[in-house]
Amino acid sequence: MKILISNDDGYKSKGIKALIKELKTIADLVIVAPDRNRSGSSSSLTLDKAVKVNKLEKNFYYINGTPTDCVHIALTGLINFVPDLVISGINHGPNMGDDTIYSGTVAAAMEGYLLNIPSFAISMGNENPKFFETGAKVIVDLIKLYNKKKLGSMLLNVNVPDIPYEELKGMEITRLGKRHAAESAIKSEENKSEALYWIGAAGEPNDGGPGTDFNSIRKMIVSITPIHADLTDYQNIQKMKEWVKNEK
Repeated sequence: MKILISNDDGYKSKGIKALIKELKTIADLVIVAPDRNRSGSSSSLTLDKAVKVNKLEKNFYYINGTPTDCVHIALTGLINFVPDLVISGINHGPNMGDDTIYSGTVAAAMEGYLLNIPSFAISMGNENPKFFETGAKVIVDLIKLYNKKKLGSMLLNVNVPDIPYEELKGMEITRLGKRHAAESAIKSEENKSEALYWIGAAGEPNDGGPGTDFNSIRKMIVSITPIHADLTDYQNIQKMKEWVKNEK
């Protein structure tokens, strides 16, 4: 089995190291990751300049670009085979609910999915996580399940409770929850001669009840959310048709 690994925390991160350590025992790996932390990159591509690919060692590359750059370049130019899976992570914190819109971790997996490779994004369900090995073992479990029951094209957003593997209370399929609006931007006082702002913290869960990713993590259960790239609001299509029709 051949797996492409990427992330958004950079090639030196603890999360990607834990993932590599666990997966190298079951698959042939190629790692293509950003040269530094690129959290919050979403699906941005670098289009105004060429990006540099650096080789750290055999089958391990780091790029001065975004997570999406990494997966796109890997799959369309850098490697000479089609991997069986793309796995992005392990992210140093959760990617639940609205987080997925901004997440570079999810975006890297999304790029694999858009290029017709089954892809998993994996994140730890707590800020400043300690148990990356738990996340890595969960991915091994999912790969074994995938190999038994291939479902074709898929994009999974996986969040793992930050606890020892033995304390997990199972896995469940979830939907994305929702957060309250993010907190206001924070004006920096470091240099009063310039207008400097920090982005405010993410909002607390607003829709985190049964069936959501937030709820699973609270219950110490691995959350697995199938997602896709189609942003069409199907529920409102007919309403919008009537809205436009009435304006004629």
